[in-house]
Order: sequence, then C-alpha cells, then structure tokens
Amino acid sequence: MQRDGRYAVWFRTPRGEGTAIVQLADGRISGGDSFFAYIGSYEVDDDRLTASFTIARHTPGPPTLLGVDEAEVELAGSFKGRMASCSGAAKQAPSLPLEVTLIASEDPQPAPAGNRAGKLPTGFDSRYRGRNPLARSQSRA
Repeated sequence: MQRDGRYAVWFRTPRGEGTAIVQLADGRISGGDSFFAYIGSYEVDDDRLTASFTIARHTPGPPTLLGVDEAEVELAGSFKGRMASCSGAAKQAPSLPLEVTLIASEDPQPAPAGNRAGKLPTGFDSRYRGRNPLARSQSRA
C-alpha cells in the first residue's frame, strides 16, 4: 500500500526537536527544511512503514539535533490514519534515539460557489453618498 503525498514532519531527539516537509512518491522520499535536504526511500507494508534516507546540510546554520551535518537515518514505524509514528537512529549517532511523526498535508479545498470574495464593489455607487463629518449641517430657512 502506497502512502504517497506531502507530509509535515515533526522530529525529536534528546537534544531538541524540529520540523520539515517531505514528499513520499513511489517509494522515494524527498524534502527538507531551512538548513537540510532529505532524500531516500521508503516502503509501506499494510500500515508498517520503513524508511532509509540521507540528511545533508545545504545552508549554514545552527548545530544539528544529530550532532553531524550529514547522516544516514533508518526509521521504522506505523501509519494510523493520516499520521505515521516512527523511531530510529542515524548511523553516525547510533546512541541518539530519533522519533519522527509524519502528518499528511491536504491540498486546500476550492472555495464554495457562493463565495463573493473578489466580487466586492471597487468604488462608490449611487447608493453611497459620502459625508464630510467636519462640515456643519446647513439649516433650512
């Protein structure tokens, strides 16, 4: 069973936590965050997920949660609905546990047909008469 799609990723180690966006497509993983790129592969068997991917720094920034700028990561976990929970470690930091949660992203739904956004009047019409609040009203004689 394929679980292709875009996922928000929340990852945690004892050193801290972070987020990323990944795309799962036909057994391939690609994605990243502000400092790192993620590329690799995954398999889904029923609801069981296994993944193997490489993390590589592409932009200078803060220290990594794994302690290295390039790492090979192995994860295993399971899908429950639209989320997957996994655990594993990087080969370069095997004693540092890594927990990962993937949350499927949905494409935005089209606006309902009755939505009038963008169809509001662009100027004054005959129903509106501007009034200067500072002008004194004229009395009728």
